[in-house]
Amino acid sequence: MALFDISDVIEVAMRIEENGAAFYRHAARVVPNKEVKAIFTRLADDEIKHRETFAKFREAVEPVPPPEGYDGEYAAYLHSYVDHALVFKTKDVEARISGIGDEAAALDFAIQRELDSILYYREIADLLHPDRRTVVEKIIAEERGHFRTLMNLKSHFAE
Repeated sequence: MALFDISDVIEVAMRIEENGAAFYRHAARVVPNKEVKAIFTRLADDEIKHRETFAKFREAVEPVPPPEGYDGEYAAYLHSYVDHALVFKTKDVEARISGIGDEAAALDFAIQRELDSILYYREIADLLHPDRRTVVEKIIAEERGHFRTLMNLKSHFAE
């Protein structure tokens, strides 16, 4: 049985990317190390590109109307869920940044968020109708690409 529609998953993915971009932009403003600032700025830009890619995925699927009592109720629920329960939690941005002082820590943090995202999408795929899982695989591929980029950056700083 499918509990979610793919349009819901894409909406969540887009919100995760928005939250990630906001986190990285905030981190770039508050960390003192210029190289770490540059990494966070690049990561924020990457998150925006991911969001745009996911928006194209959303345009390509026929959404199922959400079960809501008033306009926007379901979307508000999804946004609240993402903001407070998933990968980039808005309430603890400051706490997460405080432990990041160098390139390696910044990259480790970002790598872990990408892995968390991949795990989330792997789990949510089981809650979708089988013919809608292809889009989730595309989202995972995007996240894996970001993961590889981060790992390449990390190896650069390890040299």
